Amino acid sequence: MLYRLSELFPQVPWSVFKYVTFRSAGAAVTALLLSWILGPRVIAWLRDLRFRQEYRPKDVRGGEDPAAAAADLAKRGTPTMGGILIVLVLDITVFLWARPNTMVLLTMLSLLVLAFLGFYDDWLKVTKQDAGGAKSRLKLVVQTTLAFGIGIYLWMRPSTRVLVSDIQVPFLKEPLLIGVPILGILLAGLTIIGSSNAVNLTDGMDGLAIGCTLIVAVVMLILTYLADNVKLAAYLQIPHVRETSELTVVCAALIGACLGFLWFNCHPAEVFMGDTGSLALGGTLGIMAVLIHQPFVLMIAGGVFVAEALSVMLQVGWFKYTRKKYGEGRRIFRMSPLHHHFQKLGWKESKVVTRFYIAGILCAVMALSTLKIR
Repeated sequence: MLYRLSELFPQVPWSVFKYVTFRSAGAAVTALLLSWILGPRVIAWLRDLRFRQEYRPKDVRGGEDPAAAAADLAKRGTPTMGGILIVLVLDITVFLWARPNTMVLLTMLSLLVLAFLGFYDDWLKVTKQDAGGAKSRLKLVVQTTLAFGIGIYLWMRPSTRVLVSDIQVPFLKEPLLIGVPILGILLAGLTIIGSSNAVNLTDGMDGLAIGCTLIVAVVMLILTYLADNVKLAAYLQIPHVRETSELTVVCAALIGACLGFLWFNCHPAEVFMGDTGSLALGGTLGIMAVLIHQPFVLMIAGGVFVAEALSVMLQVGWFKYTRKKYGEGRRIFRMSPLHHHFQKLGWKESKVVTRFYIAGILCAVMALSTLKIR
């Protein structure tokens, strides 16, 4: 909106609004301030509506885990669905500071669709006080429809077709594969779905998911800015994608929103983001990676999310295999996702979260190193 105002009233000395860097800084500060202002009100509203978690956690086999239940006893009654705050702040901030284009609209569409899906899931959990929530099939159908719908849309537009027709991988100057739209659409869809679910699985400790999302958002901010800069993209030999610089504003808003939510979500948490936030944030990171033609770089930057998702897949797969072969399910980890495994080993929650932050920063540095190692 502010960008449009600068065009309508050129006589006013606010030409700085035309610069992406200035609007990105403004978006980050605005999102942080909005989070601080709206946070206590949203938390109080959620508490008044009794949107809080009272149900017990479940282990990989679907049963109650007494140890985990005892460890999380102090958290019961904490308001959930705090993702409403993140989505609200992001919507307002992007509306104020970003210049609407296809890239921004696709990203915000993904955010809203997945936020509504997560809200429905959270709603079922808090009303029934059951960790099951919405059926996995329903969530997968919505995520798949959104993800592959976006992939097909990108292929149908001549200006964005290359984003799914060519396969770009880190450390290589040229695309690994050219003219493979089916594979590209599949990769785009899996990136969005996988990222959404991976962040969702990571959301199990105070500040863990939002802090790791913040780290990846910083990487995405740098990549989105570089992708739309002709000279820098050519110098670094990365894909040049027009209009992605406006995603830099979205990333800055995401960074501010994450910092603001972390203020309330750090240990001991005053509010949980719930699936409303985790599904939406993961999907947003995924769609932005697709739009800048860097889905594999997201896997490196989000190494913590990848490890969390893999731990669940390995645990469930091995449990089912051993139960079928030996008549009794066996485990690889003491509990999945991975952060609960370390908690079972005796690590304090704050230590797990801090060390995962460190691992996330290392992954972010590795992702950025792909810009020069080609």
